[in-house]
Amino acid sequence: MPRVHISQHPVMAHKMRLLRDRHTASPEFYQLVKEIGSLLAYEATSSLALREQTIETPLQETKAYRLAGGIGVTPVLRAGLGLAEGFRQVIPDVQVWHLGLRRDERTLQALEYYNRLPHEVDLQVCYAVDPMLATGGSAIDAINVLKRRNIPRLSYIGIIAAPYGLLRLSQAHPDIDIYIAELDEGLNDVGYIVPGLGDAGDRQFGTF
Repeated sequence: MPRVHISQHPVMAHKMRLLRDRHTASPEFYQLVKEIGSLLAYEATSSLALREQTIETPLQETKAYRLAGGIGVTPVLRAGLGLAEGFRQVIPDVQVWHLGLRRDERTLQALEYYNRLPHEVDLQVCYAVDPMLATGGSAIDAINVLKRRNIPRLSYIGIIAAPYGLLRLSQAHPDIDIYIAELDEGLNDVGYIVPGLGDAGDRQFGTF
């Protein structure tokens, strides 16, 4: 899977230890998700297109660069909100779209219940962000929704992935880049990633 990027950054590994710990309280957990989102944002945006322009420093004119086109981030509600905030810390003027997908606990399929995407799109790239890539259903559906907006380039950003979900997303959308912090062992009998970190939404927002 050549378009799958798994972080090798030592700071990421350090923060992931804290994120996984069952004793990490919700406020600290949410802060860690944002920090990991910022680290993933730096990795995922490393190949964005730039446009040259001339600016004035306090001493003279010089050539400089700006991002060539808008950047969108679509958090899959609600667990993706912390990751989106991490992106905003790196690129404050990023456009944040919201997409609500929930998992049917019986079928494990993703169901869309909220869609707040703009009617007109002018972006060079949009990132779908969701912490956990388990069965892949929500990620595949999120990319399907975004593809209908004719965005030139799409990527998926997650924190932890199971091999099954990563393979399904790669096969369903072989044209997108996938960035994750860590790859876990697999899924348990109810579709949760193991060893994982539990429910990323509940742990961010304290709704146990």
